[in-house]
This record gives sequence, C-alpha cells and structure tokens, in this order.
Amino acid sequence: MVVLKGIPSILSPELLYALAKMGHGDELVLADINFPSSSICAHGPREIRADGLRIPQLLEAILTLMPLDTYVPFPAAVMNLVESDKQKGLAVPVWDTYESILQNKADSNLEKVERFAFYERAKKAFAVVATGETALYGNLILKKGVISAEQLQ
Repeated sequence: MVVLKGIPSILSPELLYALAKMGHGDELVLADINFPSSSICAHGPREIRADGLRIPQLLEAILTLMPLDTYVPFPAAVMNLVESDKQKGLAVPVWDTYESILQNKADSNLEKVERFAFYERAKKAFAVVATGETALYGNLILKKGVISAEQLQ
C-alpha cells in the first residue's frame, strides 16, 4: 500500500514505478484472472501483481496519474469475443464500465482486438498487471500519452 498525498493507495509501489518509467506510446495491460500473464511476461514485459483488485478500480486510479495517448484513434483496447461467444450473444458488461470511466477521465472509446492479436500486443507491452478481475473478457490495454510542461507543475 502506498501512503503518499495525492497518490491513490490502491496503486502499489511497483505499479507506480512502472507508470513513471513508461514513455509516450508505451502500453500497460490490465489483465483479468484468466489472462496468461506469467507466460506472456516470461520473455517480454514485466509482470506486476495486483491480486484481488478489480480493473475498474485500478483504471480509475491509474487515470488520475497517467494520461492516455491523444495521437491515436483508440488509446484503450479490449480483447474481442471469440466467434463462438459472439454467436452465443455473450454480454460483456465490464466493457460498459470501462467506457464510462474512460469517457469521464479521458474522453476515449474502446478498440476491440482479436484474441491472438491481443496476446501479441501484450507481449510488446511495457508491463502486464495481473489483477483479480473475474469478468470474462476483462482484459484492457492502455497506451500512455504525453504530459505537458504545465501539467508537471
């Protein structure tokens, strides 16, 4: 737990360090409990544990510190449903939650990325945060934006 003024206590020191080290265009994956975080991170991004924490809570906290990229059409992405889940009409209510948070904090919409393309993108991310999110298709990728000199003061 972080005990600093202005820093959401839900953000661990390890996650704060990763956020601070990320540059413009770097990506952060917020992974649900079913995401293969450890294997994705075996030869690529660092794995950060946030067991027991839900992605909407983390998203709200992260967006207080990290701007999303305004130079791309979609600075936030989710893993799209596989064809069989589309045919079943599987609902993903957590996406509405993400959309609401993104609209309130960053004025952004979600890109839907095919499952295996999502995994490949995650392998190139700066870090993967393994969360306790239980929602199916709860994975989320955030692309870091720029911070102006005025915002640093």
